[in-house]
Amino acid sequence: MDVLEFRPSPDQYAWTFGGAPPVATVKPGTLLKLWTEDAFAGKLRSTEDLPSASLQMPDVNPQTGPFHVVGAEPGDVLAVHFVDIEPARDWAASSTIPLFGGLTGTDRTPTLQPPLPERTWIYQLDRARGTVAFEASDGEFHLELPIDPMHGTVGVAPPAREVRSALVPDTFGGNMDTPEMRAGVTCFLTVNVEGALFSIGDGHFRQGEGESCGTAVEGAMNTTLLVELIKAGSAQTPAWPRIESDTELMVVGSARPLEDAWRASQVEMVRWLSELLGIDQLDAYQLLTQISLCPLANVCDTNFSAVTKVPKSLLPPVTAFGGMHTYLREQAATL
Repeated sequence: MDVLEFRPSPDQYAWTFGGAPPVATVKPGTLLKLWTEDAFAGKLRSTEDLPSASLQMPDVNPQTGPFHVVGAEPGDVLAVHFVDIEPARDWAASSTIPLFGGLTGTDRTPTLQPPLPERTWIYQLDRARGTVAFEASDGEFHLELPIDPMHGTVGVAPPAREVRSALVPDTFGGNMDTPEMRAGVTCFLTVNVEGALFSIGDGHFRQGEGESCGTAVEGAMNTTLLVELIKAGSAQTPAWPRIESDTELMVVGSARPLEDAWRASQVEMVRWLSELLGIDQLDAYQLLTQISLCPLANVCDTNFSAVTKVPKSLLPPVTAFGGMHTYLREQAATL
């Protein structure tokens, strides 16, 4: 198995999906050991560091990558299996940002009220206990929360020569901000350009569904993943990112308004169930209605993201993408 270890220098960060030259070329089957910076580019280090003074748009959400995958062509499917996601620092940051978040007026939903005050919270990591400490900014309240490391951004270059900000989720993946993107899952992304040009970033020590204020417990990560390629024609080409865990099938849809993000994930799951079970799409629609779970991913980004989940326990045995998730899980177990 080929292994590539890569830690980008600041001048190697990608700030977009598409439009950035590859930092390395990898073959399918390669194990990648990557370091990723947090969404604030490491600039919020204390409660005194406020976003308006410390951050310079659009230099947020730095990505590690992109990686050119040998043999990847438009219409293929890239399988990214997260073997391990570990905090790379003993602290992480979160904040309220003026005119950003789910419960405030924004530049897209203007109101006459002034922006909410900006604050920064620093979460200290207890590695031995696997927790981060929430400290109230006003008062003495303290709470230990279990870590649940994940990546907010996972994606490939978009089609049609588009260059999209690393803040945007769409059909190519990107800033989906779903807590489901954790160790042990496989993400399936349709390749749009030669080489796929795959990137990851935006590590979260933990995040609630919806990412209400717009920022999670944002932290640098050491992430190990396996990359594989499924050639066009051997499986249905996803219109939206799909995720498989040991227990669930999932689809992430991204759009505005939020119901369109939900619709995108639902329609894609109908297509997936129809394919896997060999049933009519209306039958798949009926089945989905009775068994799906629909957590939010984010309600703050340029597009909102919604997830449709189906428990495998409610289905007959199914094999998605030729059993790629199981194969990659077995590969990971040998490391």
